[in-house]
Amino acid sequence: MHTDNLKVILNQIKSGKLSVEKAIEKLRTLPYEDLGFAKLDHHRHLRQGFPEVIFCQGKTSDQILRIISRFVASGQNVLATRVAKDVAKIVKKKFPKSEYNELARTIAIKQKQVKLSSGIIAIVCAGTSDIPVAEEAAVTADLFGNKVERVYDVGVAGLHRLLDKKDILFAANVIIVIAGMEGALASVVGGLVNCPVIAVPTSIGYGASFGGLAALLAMLNSCSSNVAVMNIDNGFGAGCFASLINRHK
Repeated sequence: MHTDNLKVILNQIKSGKLSVEKAIEKLRTLPYEDLGFAKLDHHRHLRQGFPEVIFCQGKTSDQILRIISRFVASGQNVLATRVAKDVAKIVKKKFPKSEYNELARTIAIKQKQVKLSSGIIAIVCAGTSDIPVAEEAAVTADLFGNKVERVYDVGVAGLHRLLDKKDILFAANVIIVIAGMEGALASVVGGLVNCPVIAVPTSIGYGASFGGLAALLAMLNSCSSNVAVMNIDNGFGAGCFASLINRHK
């Protein structure tokens, strides 16, 4: 981080030349920390309310450790996604407080309390095979300060299972619906509730599902007007977007 700029701002606040409000505006646009292989955006939480998240797929364990180390040093909460189990063990050894969700393939390090949003994010998934994507969304939403309710294995092959959880659906401010196969669950949920529904297609399904493409197209063509769609298997994106909606409810 460019500490010289930060020191100047702090001195301006102490001398009364700069208000706290103006200082926050300046901090929003301060430069990033350059590690050579990565440029870390320490001030993203000031601009967007959420810290930068580490996408670990394709990174070496050394790169991941160095990035996590810098974020931990800055005092912010840390979230890493798509973390392999062997990498998680390495991170755990260096950061004992890290929490690895094996299903979600996420690492969370909570260093400070986040103001909790009053509304509920319901995370609904069609089948047990969709739970890894659902858990990625749940971990993200939880770390970003939301109350999360999980409703799993309630796909359209047995709609009575979904209707049995209608109290949770009706109480939610926003619902994330995760489904593979034909992706019909998002439209069904959308037709039941009066809140935004974020649909996430998964790559689960037989050959004609084309790795989630069938579910993606079905969700994009939903006739429920309150349904928006994320990319295939993008539980993290759904958790972020749901958090933004919930924050402004």
